[in-house]
Amino acid sequence: MFKLISILSFCLSAICLSATELNQASKELEPNRTPKIQVALLLDTSGSMDGLIEQAKSQLWKMVNELATSKKNGKAPVIELALYEYGKSSLPQAKGYLQQLVPLTNDLDLVSEKLFGLSTNGGDEYCGWVIQDATKNLKWSESNEDLKIIIIAGNEVFTQGSVDYKKTCKAAITNGIVVNTIYCGDCQEGINFMWKDGADRADGKYMCINQNDQVAHIETPYDREIGTLNEELNKTYIAFGQKGKENQARQLSQDVNAKSYGASNNAERAISKSKKSTYNNVTWDAVDAMAENDDFIEEVEEEALPEVMQEMDIEERKAYVEEKGKERAAIQAKIQEAAKKRTAFIADKRKETAGAENNTLDAVMLKTVREQAEKQAFKFEKNK
Repeated sequence: MFKLISILSFCLSAICLSATELNQASKELEPNRTPKIQVALLLDTSGSMDGLIEQAKSQLWKMVNELATSKKNGKAPVIELALYEYGKSSLPQAKGYLQQLVPLTNDLDLVSEKLFGLSTNGGDEYCGWVIQDATKNLKWSESNEDLKIIIIAGNEVFTQGSVDYKKTCKAAITNGIVVNTIYCGDCQEGINFMWKDGADRADGKYMCINQNDQVAHIETPYDREIGTLNEELNKTYIAFGQKGKENQARQLSQDVNAKSYGASNNAERAISKSKKSTYNNVTWDAVDAMAENDDFIEEVEEEALPEVMQEMDIEERKAYVEEKGKERAAIQAKIQEAAKKRTAFIADKRKETAGAENNTLDAVMLKTVREQAEKQAFKFEKNK
């Protein structure tokens, strides 16, 4: 009997050792994978939050561009965003007055569309409930190497609702998801309302902002040039299928939305579109699709292609798509070159106003997300 137990113990030890070795091998392979940065935005859309929504609309592309300057193990990350609204009385009470508008996705045009479609009206804000829903129902990465963040913003007591925020915040961080909280109002009031406690329980950061402050956009001499290049960039897209037509229309409408907040914000969006890591439309654009799949032209149905391509043979179609791809790469390079000059100009302007308090969404959120990414071994380009 003792021998049998010894043999079993030896076998179990060997199995455990093999599992450990496999896990170690898996970790050693991690540098070869493309890293991810996943951010879920949970925005209070109750009646008093119009200012918060306006700040979010005007700062979406700035946040994307900040994250896009990062690398991990020498690789640019895939950036995925999700969007929730909560606290609106027109949403079902039985479901916690919340709604998932966009799951975690790299389709940033869709995120922009839903963000610009937000409206506000009165309601109860169940913070614990919406954090629970985001933790459970979004498709978070299983890798500990990726950055996973929830950002929740609002202005009521954090403890509202039947779902205990203490449990949901603990569940989030147990799954490697950091919860950052942004209270819209007086900082001490937010602490009293338990917003800081929520962040503390999930390794996050508590922040407070004035949601009614106007975000200061620094206009630069390069914004107009970048905007013109963006219009040229749009001409390089080859939409295929019904989904392509819908997405190309969305692309243009989100350009209009970005432009509605000024030339600076329009430039931020164009810069995002100049980077493959942040703006890839493989599901509807033939250029991105062929870059991903060499056999795309052979596999796509003829009627799904634009009319100008339907009369071409296979080789002509490939040449047409390749030419559009070269045009796009050249335009993107020009945008990125102008973006470097723009960044330097903005950095100089900020030096002139150093020390001035900036208590808006972008000021607190970008700094926090960047710090948390750096803790996760993401490295950012240094500001000029």
